[in-house]
Amino acid sequence: MAERPGRQPRKPHSAQVVRTERLTPHMQRVVLGGEGLADFAAGTCTDHYVKLLFPPEGVTYPEPFDMQRVRDELPREQWPVTRTYTVRQWDAEHRELTLDFVIHGDEGLAGPWAARVQPGETVRFMGPGGAYAPDPQADWHLLVGDESALPAIARSLESLPRGARAYAFVEISGPEEEQKIDSDVEVVWLHRGDRPLGEALVEAVRNLEFPEGRVHAFVHGEAHFVKELRRLLRVERGIAREDLSISGYWRRGHNEDGWQASKREWNARIEAEQERTPAA
Repeated sequence: MAERPGRQPRKPHSAQVVRTERLTPHMQRVVLGGEGLADFAAGTCTDHYVKLLFPPEGVTYPEPFDMQRVRDELPREQWPVTRTYTVRQWDAEHRELTLDFVIHGDEGLAGPWAARVQPGETVRFMGPGGAYAPDPQADWHLLVGDESALPAIARSLESLPRGARAYAFVEISGPEEEQKIDSDVEVVWLHRGDRPLGEALVEAVRNLEFPEGRVHAFVHGEAHFVKELRRLLRVERGIAREDLSISGYWRRGHNEDGWQASKREWNARIEAEQERTPAA
């Protein structure tokens, strides 16, 4: 019996910043382009994402960049740090990749980078990944999320045919964070203000009068409110697992490295707990 070949490491894409734009006080758009995107493709999923590679401060890598060589030759603390962002738009004709970043001043890694990056700078990333697109066979759609899920929700709404029945709830800090989305679906913008993050989303979904028929739902954002909505939708509303794309993009008190390390266990535990809980 022949041995199976080893899994080949994915090759990172290399792109250049084409332009940037401040969409709202806390949302920055970065458009990437260049010959390094010749092999990039996206479009089958509306939640496509890429993992940007950020070298630690003071670390440079030999060219051409080789991720396997970095891992083989450098200590782990000098490996690139990854941050995950949704593909807001992929223009294959012009070979331009649009990413939107939530920024909060100097907090975090990718947000401050997006706020200061200049055209011409090189960016490396892995991907795309992704698993969700609105099911055209569904009777209606439900899309729920905070700022981190807004790019995927916007992309999903723009992919729906005109006249599709959908309900979209997006929680943002205030009215200044609302965005224009090219869709005939009316987005319900929930202004958080001083309320706990996600509270308004849970309330809105709980108060929604669910139409008849099969729903296809997309619920993403901070892990704690996603947990509550998972219970509401799976246990109380009885939505089938295959009709629900739901996961925490991030978790309060954790950076992406810490959250990704515990995310699988967190989701499995919550799913198990809720599967054991009978509907009210």
